[in-house]
Amino acid sequence: MRIVVIGHGMVGSRLVEDLIARDQDAYVTVLGREPHGPYNRVLLSSVVAGKSDPAMLAMSAVDSERARVLDGIHAVDVDRAARTVTDSRGDVHAYDRLVFATGSAARIPDILGIATDRGLVPGVSVLKDLADAEGILARLPKSRRAVVLGAGVLGLEVATGLAARGLTVTLVHHSDRVMERQLGDAAAQIATGSLSRLGVRVVTGSSVAQAIDRRGQLSAVRLTDGTEVLTDLLVMCAGTIPEATLARRAGLACERGIVVGSDLASPTDPAVFAIGDCAQPPEGGTGLVAQGWDQATRLVDAWTGASVPVARPAHDDPTSIVRVKASGLDVVTMGLSGKFEHGERELRAVRLADPSIGRFVEVVVSHGLLVGATVVGDKDCAAQLSAMYTRMIPVPADPAHLIIRPLAGAGPAAAASVEDMDDADTVCQCNTVTKGRICAAIADGCDSVEDVAKATRASTGCGDCRANVTRLIEAAAHDKVPALAG
Repeated sequence: MRIVVIGHGMVGSRLVEDLIARDQDAYVTVLGREPHGPYNRVLLSSVVAGKSDPAMLAMSAVDSERARVLDGIHAVDVDRAARTVTDSRGDVHAYDRLVFATGSAARIPDILGIATDRGLVPGVSVLKDLADAEGILARLPKSRRAVVLGAGVLGLEVATGLAARGLTVTLVHHSDRVMERQLGDAAAQIATGSLSRLGVRVVTGSSVAQAIDRRGQLSAVRLTDGTEVLTDLLVMCAGTIPEATLARRAGLACERGIVVGSDLASPTDPAVFAIGDCAQPPEGGTGLVAQGWDQATRLVDAWTGASVPVARPAHDDPTSIVRVKASGLDVVTMGLSGKFEHGERELRAVRLADPSIGRFVEVVVSHGLLVGATVVGDKDCAAQLSAMYTRMIPVPADPAHLIIRPLAGAGPAAAASVEDMDDADTVCQCNTVTKGRICAAIADGCDSVEDVAKATRASTGCGDCRANVTRLIEAAAHDKVPALAG
């Protein structure tokens, strides 16, 4: 079975790794546009903030005689009639199945003066790949001011990261509140107050209309309200667009992304599939890597004859937890949070807002379960509610107890620490890795987070579970140390 995978990012590499491991008849050719192997794009904002080294982002790549990986070589043409893909060197690759894992591209707003025929003006950048992050890092030593366009999750992470590095930061957002897709008015106001305390000036209801350069270097931006803001750096975090250009050219059905059915196959051609950000599945897209990984697993399951779980609606997926990895700002949303009317009969909602200390907590309950939550400025509460949401633990009769005394009296309580968790409990939500699996890997000789990641994939997603994996390694090492004689 000849399979060609276009795209060697977090999702494409996962598919190839699983496929080679589980299907002995699979021979795979991978075409990757970037000149290096897969890496964790989720942590790019941490690189900009100085919390992660670029070298730490590298992920394992498949090593097999049945996999031919061509990094730095991209697909330029798909001939569906002949079932071939032509790459940028002119080589032709035949396939029985073709998988698009091309991800998404950064959306570049229509801003006067941001580009010339040579590309973006020096000082203007997006943050979509490692080259973008390295370009921003190279610019930092000569930058004192920055403007970040877009106050979604990435925009908040970049703005707080640059502020933590000592830059004067202005965050500009077109909507009337930050993170409007996840946060309601009250939560957004509290998040904005926290941003201000971190040194980030927030301008809502506006956008960047023009980039002003001086001697070929960015020197200021003009907002749509006419205000001029001096800046050395403009980072555009204005969303993404599914990368479906090649699929459209090949005549595949495309809307916003590459249209696929529940089997992830194109309705235009049953030999062509799409997964990750480039795909448009019936259940909708979350924009989270966990969904792409789940799609990769489902595809391999289908091809190898394993049972295939039905994809859940994007808003009802327990992996659909949105976390802002910002310096000094904790924001976590999950499930139906911010996406419903409080008057709906089957939903019960309770909230606590305390602007003076920058805390907001809202829980949404339905039929005895937590179906959504928003937490700003309370990391411990967010961790406990996340555990309750993903493990589907029954809630107290009075949902207010989830806020006043998080998880107290909630039946089977969520573990207060990773050491107290059961082996069946999930430690890594992105990859659905249980404590038992991690402990088994440690018992087999894994003595570092990197070793555990290679064995189980824990910590290779958003990275939030890295501290818990470290604690399990330390606990195991402590248990191996013989007690001193009294």
